Amino acid sequence: MDQLVSVGESVGTYVESSRSSLHDTAPGLSVRLLGQLTIARDGEPVKLPSSRKLRALLAYLALAPHPVSRSRLCELLWDVPNDPRGELRWCLSKLRSALDEPDRRRVETEGDTVALRLGDASVDAVEVAAAAAEGIDTLSPERLRALAQRFAGDFLDGLELDRSPHFAAWLTAQRRRFSACHVAILEHIIGILPQGDDEAGAYLDRWLELAPFDGRAHVALLENLARRGQIGAGEEHLATAAELFHAEELDFTPLREAWQEIRTRNASAPPAAQSGLAFPAPQPAIDDIETEPTATRRASLAVMPFAESAGTGNFRGGLADGLTHDIITRLAKLRDFFVIARGSVFALAERNIAPEDAGRRLNVDYVATGSVRNLPGRVIISVELVEVRTARIVWAETFEHKPDDVFIVLDDIGDSIVSSIAAEIATVERNRAMLKAPNSLNAWEAYHRGLWHMYRFTRQENELAQHFFNVALQLDPTFARAYAGLSFTHWQSAFQRWGERDRETALAFESAGHSLLVDDRNPAAHWAMGRVLWLRGDQDGSLLELAKAVDLSPNFALGHYSLSFVHSQSGDPHSAIGSSDHSRHLSPFDPLLFGMLSSRAMAHARLREFDEAADWALKAAARPNAHVIILAIAAHCLALAGRQDEARSFAAAIRRTLPDYRADDFIATFHFDRDGEALFRNGAKLIGLN
Repeated sequence: MDQLVSVGESVGTYVESSRSSLHDTAPGLSVRLLGQLTIARDGEPVKLPSSRKLRALLAYLALAPHPVSRSRLCELLWDVPNDPRGELRWCLSKLRSALDEPDRRRVETEGDTVALRLGDASVDAVEVAAAAAEGIDTLSPERLRALAQRFAGDFLDGLELDRSPHFAAWLTAQRRRFSACHVAILEHIIGILPQGDDEAGAYLDRWLELAPFDGRAHVALLENLARRGQIGAGEEHLATAAELFHAEELDFTPLREAWQEIRTRNASAPPAAQSGLAFPAPQPAIDDIETEPTATRRASLAVMPFAESAGTGNFRGGLADGLTHDIITRLAKLRDFFVIARGSVFALAERNIAPEDAGRRLNVDYVATGSVRNLPGRVIISVELVEVRTARIVWAETFEHKPDDVFIVLDDIGDSIVSSIAAEIATVERNRAMLKAPNSLNAWEAYHRGLWHMYRFTRQENELAQHFFNVALQLDPTFARAYAGLSFTHWQSAFQRWGERDRETALAFESAGHSLLVDDRNPAAHWAMGRVLWLRGDQDGSLLELAKAVDLSPNFALGHYSLSFVHSQSGDPHSAIGSSDHSRHLSPFDPLLFGMLSSRAMAHARLREFDEAADWALKAAARPNAHVIILAIAAHCLALAGRQDEARSFAAAIRRTLPDYRADDFIATFHFDRDGEALFRNGAKLIGLN
């Protein structure tokens, strides 16, 4: 990036200052991994033998969250030499000499495992990783500056091992990980610098060096130049950046439009601002490169092609590409957030673009990456979901499967990956929306704020949810999911008798209809309509709409749950059990988990399997957000199972909230067939709720 315009302090000065300050006066033991590996004790360097594998071993153990088996270390570092364990013993002895102290053993071996105890030592990479896990966007300016100084180069700069493919893969992943952390730290420093701060230039230079195709970095630099009155320098940078983007076949239009807006805005700025005396955070200009209008913008995701390894190196194709394609397709069918098309992510992967870099080039919020390892008798699939702007690992999981049937692998593991990614993104977006001022929310954020209140399942929270869904729809009248959420809140008001049932049912029906009119390919729209039709007593129509929802998106957990809910009362109880199990498989921590469990309980009761019904009902009632109707299901199922004392305690809990609650209220809440109604009336009679 030397050809790009530089502002402020040079990158060389920035890096040199960080290299010279890390260990000079640090008390105790310190280990540098971000740059060339060095060890210091009380500021004095500790000499290590020249062995590269010794350094690789130290770095791997320093970052390992758990003790590592000797066999794993031998596989990682040695290409089947004559005596790998002997070489490992030699390395461990040299590490003890370098790290252990008279009163402290840092290299611990227990049985077949090895671990480093560096809890009281300063390890730069560990500190950065902990900050990323904590949330870079939550850190103070002082902490961000200190973390930026930790980077003296690439992770294990200059260290490569021949004939060690597993270590090479690990090293590449760590370098990408810490490079992404470095970029995120620099971006957030730029975003919070106070007006008039002179240090922005060095951070901008470094950001562009690390992420030359990150549109936000270019916009931040252009904003900086314009604020300093250096319009000519901005034009020069724009021209150079245009050549760079075109050479990579990247769309340069958003950056050109952002510069035009910056020039227009700064042309009318006060002279003091143009002279560089005021330096606002660049976020307003950076927002200009978003692909959607701010009011309607959704979260975005790129699923990068999974890497496949058969033990002899990575290659494209096979199960990994099939799984990637399947995940992208299933996530897109959910229509809950924007998913980058398969062609774009595969094109970047073919050019060997790292996932984190691809995420910034595509300007997405999240990147999912994974690997597939084919081992004798099993397939191991590892997946990570990373928040691009903070480099935080939102979710990571490893799945194992017997390779008996490739389609079973795709379906079973693919279901788990898709549902987990969708749930984690929804959780992060809800939590982020809750931290923002209510009057600053865009449609996407208002929708997720509504979801947060909706899942509290109280009358007051339900009304707040309605408010935020209406805010979302005022900002974006084409937001199908917001209409579905609004329908759900009116459905709850009717179901729980918080409002006049007929009126709330009509409002739920109207909102569901709007959702379908806006996007009849959205599974949530058909889900909302299916639930309302059940509320209106149209079971056949309800089942058709719910079936449409899961046909459109087989991974839509709430669709499967609602099928279970309808079948558990007057449909096929066996189907209810199957749909309940599948919904919980897709979303094991769902806010509506109590409903999934209680639907199965009612299905077992209708099958006269009362012990099973009681057990599932108790699980439902134990959920922290279970409302009074769930407690009523537990009371009736326990009574039918002959567990009268437990049933009466639930009945007493219900009457503390609803003193006049009777069997008629329970029966009127649901749509049981004739046998089901007689069954549950008998249960109510056993515990005095008749």
